[in-house]
Amino acid sequence: MRWPSYSKYKPSGVEWLGDVPEHWEVKHGRFCMNVNPRSQRLRSLQPEDEVSFVPMEAVGRYGKLSLEQTRVISDVGSGYTAFDEGDVVVAKITPCFENGKGAIAVGLVNGAAFGTTELHVLRASPNLDRRFLFYFTISRPFRNTGEGEMYGAGGQKRIPPEFCKDIHIPLPEVNEQATITDFLDHKTGKIDTLVAKNRTLIERLKEKRSALISRTVTRGLPPDAARAAGLDPHPKLKPSLSACLPERERSQSGGYAQAGGVEWLGDVPEGWETGRIGGLFRFLSGGTPSTTHETYWNGNVPWVSSKDMKHFRVTDTIDHITKQAVNESATSMLPAGSVLLVVRSGILRHTIPIAVADCGVAINQDIKGLQPSSERINSLFFAYWVLGNQRTLLTLWRQQGATVESLNVDVVKVTPFPLPPLTEQTAIVDFLDRETAKIDTLVAKVETTIERLREYRTALITAAVTGKIDVRRAAA
Repeated sequence: MRWPSYSKYKPSGVEWLGDVPEHWEVKHGRFCMNVNPRSQRLRSLQPEDEVSFVPMEAVGRYGKLSLEQTRVISDVGSGYTAFDEGDVVVAKITPCFENGKGAIAVGLVNGAAFGTTELHVLRASPNLDRRFLFYFTISRPFRNTGEGEMYGAGGQKRIPPEFCKDIHIPLPEVNEQATITDFLDHKTGKIDTLVAKNRTLIERLKEKRSALISRTVTRGLPPDAARAAGLDPHPKLKPSLSACLPERERSQSGGYAQAGGVEWLGDVPEGWETGRIGGLFRFLSGGTPSTTHETYWNGNVPWVSSKDMKHFRVTDTIDHITKQAVNESATSMLPAGSVLLVVRSGILRHTIPIAVADCGVAINQDIKGLQPSSERINSLFFAYWVLGNQRTLLTLWRQQGATVESLNVDVVKVTPFPLPPLTEQTAIVDFLDRETAKIDTLVAKVETTIERLREYRTALITAAVTGKIDVRRAAA
């Protein structure tokens, strides 16, 4: 919908702001808000009183604020930012500032809070509606101008308090500010609802993808796909730990065998075998070449670290090393078709990062390389199998008592693994490649929709708080 403009405008005198409605004022922030003021509410509370506690992770994008944590005032030392009910908080450090982290502090325990020192606190004066101030702080001009005012180096760049004091704020009279914010509350609420519905759709698509993978790698192809591949569409099932394993291996099942099978794996198609992961792959460790040796870096050998494990197939890497680095450091070189498994460095949460190398790669110490040692295994089938069973496998493989989250490689090696004939593995991989690609395409389209909704939300807020559109009639 196209919103009307105001009938008359005047120059604002500010390059990034342009013209503003004729009856609006433009003031520096210092004349309509206090920047990082002292908490007034804390002065009236007792040391044993509780207040809200707000670390940076509790500050969301565009108004989200989690208030689940509290602290007793007497337990809080120095090094925190105090603020009161109704204050506007804005993240001041990169990339949180650029990402739009900020909110109105509403619902604070006892009306006060201690938060991270990486927040600026803005307290609106009587001539500035706090909601209007909040919307202004998430508008494009505020964020874009602030980004140019940051000081510091690298990941420690911050917005100085002087920026908030000197920023020009377009100001209609207070009643009109309230009208504009009522309109924005309504419109952004509808947009946020649409975003939430689309996020739910993405979660359902991802659940469908996981269920498809899990079912296929443990039970085989669906009947129609099996027929198309020349396979039995309705194979008989047998216990997963069956007579195809030598007696010695069955007796060393490490507690996985239950009633003739692997309890969490269940039955498998009759033509499948069951082996150990360690008997099918050669496990290789990695390392990081010395960063002080310039001749080790910027070569033509892809070097995989955890930051490269965002996709199912690794076709290239962020960092590259030289052949000299491979020969003279602890890294290992793996051929194309090797499985890459993140096993350390505390990055594990609810998934097991796994991928297959589409080219020859070297790996760092956080990655375990699994090179097939048998012609009976298709690496992509194994990687899909891990994805399809990752919840169970994460519980089994997690290193107990480790200072950082990691996987126990010894347990990985002895884990039972269902092994279809190689031709069936290939058929399953081809099927999953096709079907997951369809779901991934749908997910990408929904993510694009969400991004467009977010862009529209920001554009609408920016236009409303800078007077480029007149929303008074729509608000009424």
